[in-house]
Amino acid sequence: QVQLVEFGGRLVQAGGSLRLSCVASGRPLSSYTMGWFRQAPGKEREFVANINWSGNSTYCADSVKGRFTVSRDNAKNSVYLQMNSLKPEDTAAYYCAARRGRFAVATMVLSTDFESWGQGTQVTVSS
Repeated sequence: QVQLVEFGGRLVQAGGSLRLSCVASGRPLSSYTMGWFRQAPGKEREFVANINWSGNSTYCADSVKGRFTVSRDNAKNSVYLQMNSLKPEDTAAYYCAARRGRFAVATMVLSTDFESWGQGTQVTVSS
């Protein structure tokens, strides 16, 4: 099973940018469909974005479309989430997730679609 570790979360002002990284170990990441989810206090975990095994297909939640971009570098066993124009409502713990196999990204938007998770990294956006 693949192990995932997220990096990059911190406190940032509204309108700012952050880049989150997710580094995998244990298996080649090229075998996996990858996703990003987030969870704010008192709320359920929600889908943010995902990317297919090769990186040529991505899908984002409407709430982040046009502001967030997901990408991957299989040679570095890494997935990234570039977050621009951050808003206070983006404040949450962000989690990287993996599912072994090649799936259509539009069908992979539930947390139950993924089988491996990182420990999360906290993003706090101040107003």
